[in-house]
Amino acid sequence: MRASFTKMHGLGNDFVVLDARDGALPPLHAGTVRALADRQTGIGCDQLLLLEPSDRADLKVRIFNADGSEVAACGNAMRAVALRLAQGDGLQQVMIETAAGLIAAEANGAQIRVDMGVPRTEWDAIPLAYPLDTLSLPVGWDGLEKPACVNVGNPHVVFFVPDCDAVPLARIGPRIENDPLFPERINVNVATVLDRRRIRLRVWERGAGLTRACGTGACATAVAAMRRGLVEREVEVALPGGTLRIGRDTDGRISMAGPAAESYRGSFDWGDYL
Repeated sequence: MRASFTKMHGLGNDFVVLDARDGALPPLHAGTVRALADRQTGIGCDQLLLLEPSDRADLKVRIFNADGSEVAACGNAMRAVALRLAQGDGLQQVMIETAAGLIAAEANGAQIRVDMGVPRTEWDAIPLAYPLDTLSLPVGWDGLEKPACVNVGNPHVVFFVPDCDAVPLARIGPRIENDPLFPERINVNVATVLDRRRIRLRVWERGAGLTRACGTGACATAVAAMRRGLVEREVEVALPGGTLRIGRDTDGRISMAGPAAESYRGSFDWGDYL
């Protein structure tokens, strides 16, 4: 069978979006995800998004990394899905069901605001392998020391450094991602605080590698910086692909605002990617 897809991105963090809300697609397996995500022989993407019907929200979204693993949350993906529904279904405000819970998003043209909920910072909510202070873990890897940990639907470790561009993240990221301290693996963030309203950030995503942007990484980094008193409650986080605006209200909820875009649409033969 032929299946239609939409290629989208949020600040260069790119997605293949498959719409299974009518139940017409076969079951999606990890091998198919890996084949479609391959940038040489497939469509190519950081994550694959599968849209499904929901009895709790406007739709359900399942999120798969390029290595085939399924994850609970992706901030940039929520912006892409919100834009997809605004353009295709005429919905400017949407409620999205994810494995991390219900997420509200609002589209204003190509600018999308997402309510990312209340972050978790307890050691067993990250999770860590054993109890540690998640504001400043007494651990280090190759000069990266005393990180913070935050879970915003998926787990992040955040290192604050003088110059995040100087960190060899492609080399050290996989080691930290797969360290036994993080039993569910972890996303690795290196951040430089420019002033009380601006942060520069690079991210190694578990299951995807270096990425041009990571919405949950921007949220986690902002939360960690706020907890340490380094920034105000509203900050701009500059990633290689562009800038996101992160805010935290008095109830502790995190909001993320930034652009999303559709790149192109196409179709493929499902049997070619089994």
